[in-house]
Amino acid sequence: MLDIDICNYILRCVAKLPNLINQLEEFRLENRISQEGIAEMLGVTFVTVNRWFNGHSQPNKIQTYHIRKLLASEKAKK
Repeated sequence: MLDIDICNYILRCVAKLPNLINQLEEFRLENRISQEGIAEMLGVTFVTVNRWFNGHSQPNKIQTYHIRKLLASEKAKK
């Protein structure tokens, strides 16, 4: 039973990632920031950000934390 709980938790976390990437893309476009700019803000490469936006990869746990932190800080400014 524990394995099913872990699998369900992982699926819920993974399901939230596309929404987070969509929010990041919306933030980027609203603020006229290039993918290179987003990469610099998050401390990753342009290729990494480009792969997120094109659905070829997903941010890891640390990257997800920093994306959420960036989006939250921008919401606090408004």
